[in-house]
Amino acid sequence: MGDTAGERDEAQPGLHGSVLDELGTLVVSGAYAAGQVLRIEQLEGRFGVSRTVVREAIKVLESMGMLTSRRRVGITVTPRAAWNLFDPRVIRWRLDSDERASLLRSLGELRRGVEPVAAALAAAHATPEQCGELTGAVMRMAVHGRSGDLEAYLAADIRFHRVLLEASGNEMFGALTDVVAEVLTGRTHHHLMPAVPEPAAIRWHAEVAQAVQAGDAAEAERVMRDIVEEATHAMLHRR
Repeated sequence: MGDTAGERDEAQPGLHGSVLDELGTLVVSGAYAAGQVLRIEQLEGRFGVSRTVVREAIKVLESMGMLTSRRRVGITVTPRAAWNLFDPRVIRWRLDSDERASLLRSLGELRRGVEPVAAALAAAHATPEQCGELTGAVMRMAVHGRSGDLEAYLAADIRFHRVLLEASGNEMFGALTDVVAEVLTGRTHHHLMPAVPEPAAIRWHAEVAQAVQAGDAAEAERVMRDIVEEATHAMLHRR
């Protein structure tokens, strides 16, 4: 006897994520516009999956504010104002879309408003362990930057910024770690940074780590502002 659709779905654990990414991308791109009503049957046919998989993807997009479900109405695409714009998946889908430039500008402005202040706060609140993690991340950035291993460099860069935001002692800043990580990931995966990272950028990260360890809030803030400004400018002018 042949497999049922549900059995086939269960045999493909990545299927739900694939449908979620495709459906999210269609909403972000405007292929499914705000106010448009979607039908379960329509989505089953489009993606060639079971109703269960479609419902799971819809449930996730509802949690992100991108879709709403109402009896007798169906599944409706919501306006962008209702979306959770800080969700890393929304950021990723938008970076893959035609609005990449405007999103990068918005994210750069967000980082300018947050990360320099976080660096200053980290100079007052970072633990010795966090200071060590910042220094270790910079050392790995230097090694991988020299070798041109951009994925390993990215991992070290993400770790640096994650620890810095957490070291600020501000839980709201700490909650933005995944947002910043998605920006850094998008920069690498969309080829918006040089094949060999700028030595100056690595040096600035080292200076921030040193300022945080020394408790120099003003210097930590100043250099972090330089880092964010340089990264934003490079991304916007390397498309």
